[in-house]
Amino acid sequence: MPSAIKSGKSGSRGEPEKTRAAILKAALEEFSYEGVAGARTDEIARRAGVNKALLYYYFKDKEGLYAAALEQVFSGLRERVMAVLERTDLPPREKLLLYVRTHFDYIASAPVYPRLVQREFMRSAGRALSPAASKVMERHGKPLYNRLEKLMNEGIASGDFRRVDPIHTVTSIIGTIVFYFISMPAQQLMHAGDPSSPERIAQRRAAVLDFICAAILTPAARDACKP
Repeated sequence: MPSAIKSGKSGSRGEPEKTRAAILKAALEEFSYEGVAGARTDEIARRAGVNKALLYYYFKDKEGLYAAALEQVFSGLRERVMAVLERTDLPPREKLLLYVRTHFDYIASAPVYPRLVQREFMRSAGRALSPAASKVMERHGKPLYNRLEKLMNEGIASGDFRRVDPIHTVTSIIGTIVFYFISMPAQQLMHAGDPSSPERIAQRRAAVLDFICAAILTPAARDACKP
C-alpha cells in the first residue's frame, strides 16, 4: 500500500486533497451511470488518473467510496440551501423562491448528482435505504425536509402560501426541481435540441419558478415572482 502513495501521479502525499477530490469526482460519474453493483473500481481509478490502490487507501472499499459520494452530494446541497432557509430577513414567499433557485442551480451545476440519488432510490425500491444512504439522509436530508415543512407552515400563517399540505407540497417542490435532470434522455427524444444546453436550463429554471409560484403562492404574494 505505501508504494501507491509514493506514486508520481496526483496520488502523492503532497496532494492528498486534490487526489481525494479527483477520486470522488470519478466515482460520482461512475456510480451515477452504473450504480453501486455495476461500478468498477478500475474505471474509477482510470477516470481519476490514480493508482487503484489509492481508492482503498482513501476510502477503504467500494461501499466506503459510495458513502463518500452520497455524503458529498447531500452535504453540499444542505450547506447551500440551509444558508437560504435559515435567513431571518426574508418573508416566506421570497425565501421559498430563493430556495428553489438555489436548489435548482446546485443540481444544474452537476447533473450527475440527481442521477446518483435516483439510482440509490431505485436500488432500495420496496426496501429500506442502504446503510450509507440512511446515514446521509438522516444527517442531511431529514433536516432539510423539516426546515422546508416549517417554511410551508410559516407561509400559510403569513398568508403568502395557499393552505397546502406541507409534507406533500415539499415532496412536489423537490420533484419539480429535480425531475428534469433525471429525465434528460427522454427530454432529448421528446424535444429537438440539447436539454442540457445553457439556454434550455435557463428556460427550465424559469418554468420551475413560474409553476411553483402559481401552485403555492397566494395571488397577493405573487409580486415576489416577478423577475
